[in-house]
This record gives sequence, C-alpha cells and structure tokens, in this order.
Amino acid sequence: MCGITGLLGNGGDDEVQAMLAMLRHRGPDGPSTYSDNLNSGKGSIAFGHARLSIIDLDGSRQPLGSDHGCVLVQNGEIYNYLKLKQNNREYPFRTSGDGETILSLHREYAWGKSSGNNPALKHVDWVRKLDGMWAFALWDPMAEELVLCRDAFGVKPLMRTILDDGTLLFGSEVKSFNGHMDFIARPDINALSIRLAYEYPLDQTTLFSGVTSVGIGTIETWSLDKDGQAVMTGFAEYEKTKVEPGKKWNPESQASLLLDSMSSSIEDRLMSDVPVGIVLSGGLDSSLIAGLAHDAADSTGKPTPDCWTVADSEENVDYKAAQLVAQHHDLNHHTSIMDSDVFWKDLPKFAWHGEDLDVTVLFWQSVFELMRGKVTVALCGQGADELHAGYPRYRNLSKHASLIRKRMDLADGIEIPDSERGAGKAWSSESISPEINMNNLTNALEFEQTRGQLNNFQLRLGDRHSMADGLEARVPFLSSKHCIMANRLPLNWRISADDEKMALRAAANLTNMPKEIVRRPKLPAGTATSPTLVSQLIEELRPRAVEWASEYGKISKQLHEQPDMAIGVRLFHAMHLTDSSRMRSGDLLSVLEDVSDWPKSY
Repeated sequence: MCGITGLLGNGGDDEVQAMLAMLRHRGPDGPSTYSDNLNSGKGSIAFGHARLSIIDLDGSRQPLGSDHGCVLVQNGEIYNYLKLKQNNREYPFRTSGDGETILSLHREYAWGKSSGNNPALKHVDWVRKLDGMWAFALWDPMAEELVLCRDAFGVKPLMRTILDDGTLLFGSEVKSFNGHMDFIARPDINALSIRLAYEYPLDQTTLFSGVTSVGIGTIETWSLDKDGQAVMTGFAEYEKTKVEPGKKWNPESQASLLLDSMSSSIEDRLMSDVPVGIVLSGGLDSSLIAGLAHDAADSTGKPTPDCWTVADSEENVDYKAAQLVAQHHDLNHHTSIMDSDVFWKDLPKFAWHGEDLDVTVLFWQSVFELMRGKVTVALCGQGADELHAGYPRYRNLSKHASLIRKRMDLADGIEIPDSERGAGKAWSSESISPEINMNNLTNALEFEQTRGQLNNFQLRLGDRHSMADGLEARVPFLSSKHCIMANRLPLNWRISADDEKMALRAAANLTNMPKEIVRRPKLPAGTATSPTLVSQLIEELRPRAVEWASEYGKISKQLHEQPDMAIGVRLFHAMHLTDSSRMRSGDLLSVLEDVSDWPKSY
C-alpha cells in the first residue's frame, strides 16, 4: 500500500516532488520519484511513490524499472504474485515483492504488440491474470504510452485531471494535485447535488470540478498528441460486476462453499511481512472476519491477528458485542472510548483526509490511529452489505427512490452535458434516475456495487482514513470468488421483511461464532458506534447549518433538508476549497466560519 502520483505533459521531478509531498501520510517509509523526457520531444513523464512497506520490506522500492525499459508505480497488493512468478520464470525479477509481476505480465503479453485503434485492448488479457487490489500507472517509453488501471471493485483509488495546458495529472488522492501550482480546486455542483441526493457520489465523479476517477475494472492508455497535450488513446473494461441471482440455494450443501470462499479470501489477505490487525465493530461482518482469521492464521502458520474496537461508551451495544466476540475466540482485544469532544477536535482532520461530506463515521479514523502503533495492515468488513443486501433501504426500494427523487428535485437543476458521459468520462452513459436504478433489488445491488455506494463511499473513505495514518485496509468480502458466489444468491436469501443477509448468516452459523452475533441485525456504522456524539454535534450546529445552507446557491434547498450534510459541505468548503494547499487546524467553529466565497454561478 502506498500513495502514487505523476504527470504526463509539461513538468518533471520538481512538480512531482511537490505533489508527492501532499501524500506523505500514505507512505511513511519513504518517497521516491522518476522523470524523463519523451524521445519525441513532446513533453515529459514523471512518477512519484510514497511507500508503505508491507511485502519485501528491504526491496521493491518504486518507481520500479524493468529490463524492457518500462516503469511502474503501484498502490495495493497482488495476492497471487507468487503463482504469477512461478508461471513466468524467464522474467529477470529484481525484487521479492508483488508489484513486479505487473511489469512481467506487461512484457510477456503487451510490450511491442500492435495496438490497433484501441491500445487499451492489448492489456486486457494480462490484467485479468491479476488477483488483488490495485491502482497502477505503467510507462512504456518505446510506445510513449501511459497505462492507468484499477482493480475490478475499486478498492484502490486513482484520480486524474487535465490542466489548462493539456498536462495530465494523476494520484491516489485529489489533494496530490494541490502540490501542482497550476491546479485550482473548484467544486463540481452536479456531483455535489447527486452526492446529497443518493448519499454517495456516482460513477467516476469526485466532488471537484474536472477531477475524475479511473473507472473500476478499467484500463486507460494515454499519450501526448502532436501539440504535447495528453489525450486518452484507449479505454477497455476488463471486468464488470454482474448481479445474477439464482432461483434456488440449499444452505445444507452451499453454505459451506460460501464460508470457504471467505476463508480462502482471508488467508490471501494475511499475506504480509508486517503485523495484521482486524477492525472489530461487533457486527456480523467484522465478527465473521475475526473468527475466520483466527482459524486461517492457525492453518497458514501466521500470527493470530489482534482486534481493535472504538465506541462512545462501554455501554454501546457494538462495543459489548465486540468484547463478546473477542473473548469467545480468545483474541487479543484493544479497545478505546472516544473522548466526548472528539468530533470538535478532529473533524477538520477527518474532512481533510476524507475528501467527502460525511461527518458521522469519525470512528474510522479513531480506530485506525489506535491500530497504527501496533500493525500496518487492517482487515475490514466493507462490501458485505452491498453483496448480501444488508441495508434496511433494500426492504422498501420505492420509498428509497422517492426520497432520492425528492432530494434531486430540490436541487436547482442537475444538467449533465453529453460531453461528460460515456467511457472514460465523469458520468456513465446510463441513467441517474432513482426510479430506474432502484426499481428492483437486482438493479439496486448492481447499481450500488458498481456506480456509487461501494466504491465511491465505503471503499474510498476506508482508503482515505486508513491511509491518513499509513495503514493498509484490506477487504476480504471483495475477493473475486466470494463476490461471484454472493452475486448469484437468490434474492430471498439476501433480505426479507424480517431479516437481512440470510445466506451469510447461514454460513456464519457453521462456525463457532456466538449465536447472538450471528443473529445481530444491521446497524448504521457511524450512528451505531457513536450515536450520542453524532447527535450532539448535529444538534449543536443545526442553527448555524441552516444559515450556512443559504450560502450554497443551487444546493441550498437540499442542505436545508439535510443539516448533517450542510455541516459536511461547510467542512468540505473550508478544508478543500478555501486553502487547499494544507490541512487547516484549530477550533472547529473558527474553521467553519472562515471560508472563501462560494462561486456565484453555483
């Protein structure tokens, strides 16, 4: 895990060094850069890498070169790297790490190959051989081609933007672009409106104008044109998640298979040369990971991971459940009670790292801060609710669609031009209408896995807040094997009028997990962990939130209906649009009151 950044166009080592400095929190084990002028004389290529050492601690420094002249920066882990190395013994590996397998596959399958009209297509077959979580940039000097790629579920982020002079910038976080003197952070009003309506961003949007994500499960190729401006020369989708519910599922024969898919996923994610820990909320998902990790450690000879839990009080139901799980499995359990003023002290830092509007899940940063002194890798339960229909809204999708529609109608016009839709663009060509995306459970699950909730909220925030303290978050529920099996479950084994995640509970019932944990209902993460602190913050700031809402033009009506989001927008405005070159600190109210003018056209 690490932070990556770079540029294609005008600039070089100085610019990348400045961009890399904005990501130092992601890579406490050292920054490195690479830069070179293109042989064509059109411009330059430059990479930056902030390393968090997890595999091959003394080697595998990036940017990583190769015998065929290509250079790589990668964020994430390739879990099947040992198998890939065995299958390509002819490649002269320089390291013992996982990232070099990307270069080896590129040389074997794509280097020097004809690309046709869509150069990205020549990379599809070899990228499909990778099993893991990743975002990478690969430079091929012979072809003068930059390859950008993300994993199929979007566990690892990769943002990009094009400056006015045509230079392409890319990075693990938007804040890396703030290191470039020509980047100006501005809000994307359409993305903000949709974020407020759906409660998560959609498609490849960020909340910043002109800044988009590389799509999940996609490959992009970039080059410089005759004028030295960066252009996308190819786009390919190498994998796409499909929700295809079966008609029958027999727990007596198939629950064990579902459980096995989780066990093997956890075994893969224990791959590490540094200590691994578990975020234990006390819910079904994290408790299942904790129990299976205990067994996986025994079978693989790895140390049994410790567990960490934070909450607002020792009487919190999640806190008590986590204690029960840890005691039952004889796990070393680290706990912490959040300070009563934690939101007032830490929200600016939380908003800075999160690059989002949410103010309720501060516990993430608290638990990651606690873990970082002991471990470098954290196993987390993200993905289970999207795969197994764990959210209460899935019980009444028409009501949920009506709520989204009401919020969208409050916005003063959401107009997405055709030029921003399609492959490699900010928005999918598919509809943003909640009446279409939420018209049945199959569509809703696929929509939230591929276009918003999972990759643009859960995973994006998980990455930001874990990496704020140089900690790698791994998500066992998102192994390809488990996802395929989960997405084929009949709908009646996912949610009913009285229960949710029934197939997953049937699998958990085969373990020795406490039965009261197997039966625990889903609780919202933020409000479950710190309900009193969240409600106190919102109530105390509500009068000011109403005032702030009136300052935000096209989204003012939306904010009046969502005071927590009015606080979130104000924080986003203060931390990312007022002085984006640094993390602002100090008294929360002072930070919230000291903001730049909001663009009048918005």
